[in-house]
Amino acid sequence: MIRKLVRHLEDSFSEGGKDGPVPVRMVAAAAVIRNPWAGRGFVEDLRPEIMTVAPELGRRLVAAVLEACGSAERVEAYGKAAVVGTGGEIEHASALIHTLRFGNLYREAVGGKSYLSFTNKRGGAGCAIAIPMMHKLDEGKRSHYLTVEFSINDAPGPDEIVVALGAATGGRLHPRIGDRYQDMQEMAAERSGA
Repeated sequence: MIRKLVRHLEDSFSEGGKDGPVPVRMVAAAAVIRNPWAGRGFVEDLRPEIMTVAPELGRRLVAAVLEACGSAERVEAYGKAAVVGTGGEIEHASALIHTLRFGNLYREAVGGKSYLSFTNKRGGAGCAIAIPMMHKLDEGKRSHYLTVEFSINDAPGPDEIVVALGAATGGRLHPRIGDRYQDMQEMAAERSGA
């Protein structure tokens, strides 16, 4: 099922000319698989392949992310992505990541409560794969709005799908824009004339 697993890792030490208090690691783990619906024309019911493929991908990718981060506890932000090759439908990419049989494996492994932010698209070999992330416990914590981006030179092929998970061990090095709750309080006060 899996042609190859790819891991992307980056550690950030400094931003804006200022060192961070601790380095932040961003990780992506991606599986390149043959599109299970390739060459079959329009398939009405994608569920049989979802049930077979998504849980196995989830298990493999979660293990790769946790290994790269060092532990489940170190994961503070997370997200997911899928890119279907040019011979497939965006629905094929969506099918494998927008099922609880995939996402819940990750959420439960790291003790997350937030939904997994995502991208799903069609692209050719070497296209950018971007995984947007947010804090695993608090969707409004803007310090953890991050994106890990990478590419795979030979994937996805026209009849392949790249399925990926992303993680970060912290937020941006120097967050200074507040959170959505601060905005909500300020806007409520402005509306009430306070």
